[in-house]
Amino acid sequence: MRGIPGILDEMRSVAPPRQESIDEPTRKRLTDLTAELLAARVDSAAELQRYLSVGHRAVSIPERQVAAAMRGRAVVVTGGSGCIGTVLLRQIRRLCAARVISADIAAPRRPVPGVEYVTVDVRSTASVEGLFARYRPDIVFHLAAQRDPGLAERHVNYTVETNVLGTAQVAWTAERSGARHFVYASTGKALRPYSRCVYTSSKRVGEWLLADVAQRGHMACSAARFTHVVDNSIVLDRLRQWCDDGEVVRLHSPDTVFYVQSAIESAQLLLAGLLSPADDVLRLYAIHDLGWPVSLLDLALGFISSSHRVTPIYLAGHDPGYEESPYPGLYDPTLSGDVSPLLNAIEVHQVEESGCVGIDSAAIAACDAPDVINRLPELQRWCQVGADRQARRVLNEIGWDLLVSTVRATSPVVLDRVARLTEDHRPTMCNEHRRIDDVVRRYALGAPVSSIRPVRTATTAKVV
Repeated sequence: MRGIPGILDEMRSVAPPRQESIDEPTRKRLTDLTAELLAARVDSAAELQRYLSVGHRAVSIPERQVAAAMRGRAVVVTGGSGCIGTVLLRQIRRLCAARVISADIAAPRRPVPGVEYVTVDVRSTASVEGLFARYRPDIVFHLAAQRDPGLAERHVNYTVETNVLGTAQVAWTAERSGARHFVYASTGKALRPYSRCVYTSSKRVGEWLLADVAQRGHMACSAARFTHVVDNSIVLDRLRQWCDDGEVVRLHSPDTVFYVQSAIESAQLLLAGLLSPADDVLRLYAIHDLGWPVSLLDLALGFISSSHRVTPIYLAGHDPGYEESPYPGLYDPTLSGDVSPLLNAIEVHQVEESGCVGIDSAAIAACDAPDVINRLPELQRWCQVGADRQARRVLNEIGWDLLVSTVRATSPVVLDRVARLTEDHRPTMCNEHRRIDDVVRRYALGAPVSSIRPVRTATTAKVV
């Protein structure tokens, strides 16, 4: 039996990346090569089981303290009909006696007893204002979003209207109506300082909008960064559909690995956000130890081996919405194991005690970026007329302005450390990463690294 690298090389030779369709002779050869991979990668079934077992994982939060924050309050959950929203609603109902309202554009598939369900479209000003006028919530969990990175590239306007304009509308209305706590469901992809990917950029801007609200001091704001959630996995749904339909399994790369968490962990992370003090910063919450990342190739092979036939794997390359590799300065390797991998090399220097074992918290002050707010009306106009290309351009420009403003507001000492980490990578950087690095270096030159504030040491380890 030949080695796995040889099999993968032939797969790429037989079917080069970025093909829309695969002809029958190529498909047959890919099927044979996939069978070889299954025989060579005998531990793939165990990887599938390890992945699925994460669905039962939980973190520890101080439930009495969280319950006290909600008891007797009116609590609104936008996106409450979704997977994580439903789990969050169950947790709230279990923990305390509160008036709980789920606001979603879709009807619930599994209604939670004791929850009031209302139809709300966060893209509609009238719908959002009506929600807050009727219920006057004390606490808002904002989960409503378009969460598929690939779909975001195909439906730019819908994604921007929901993830950016909808988030702004809900947050601003909550602040005006006197809400005390606002907890935002973000994504681990938002740790990227800048990205052309629509989904990533939309959530990155969403975090800044919440930080901007927080600095006024009227409403405590926090954001929970999720990574791949097993319970509502886009990847698993696609694998299941491809195998059930006998279609080719399209993988970005055999080297792709990713962190995973459960829906219950996600709900607990959101609840931990209620512990955020009422001051003038946004607090990011992320699970400290996400375990060993999952191999996409092994996950696919494990799923194929559990089905009744060998479904061919095609190494298709990265689809729009997914980055091939991270910016080399995204993580500081000297801090590996000390903080969550969902916090970047700049954010880790704002880490503080979260009050929850196994959860990291970083206090993020809003950088001065007035163009973000000033350009939202322009973004809205393009979305209203269905101009995807123009909306993408404006979102991209907002994202770049936000990067520059964030870097400008960061300690030159921290930036100098990032610049030194990326020095050896500059010759091989893609153009986008070199542009990011150029901004970092513009504000980092000459900064001494010895005065970087150390991060607290954690008790558990993880892979970054």
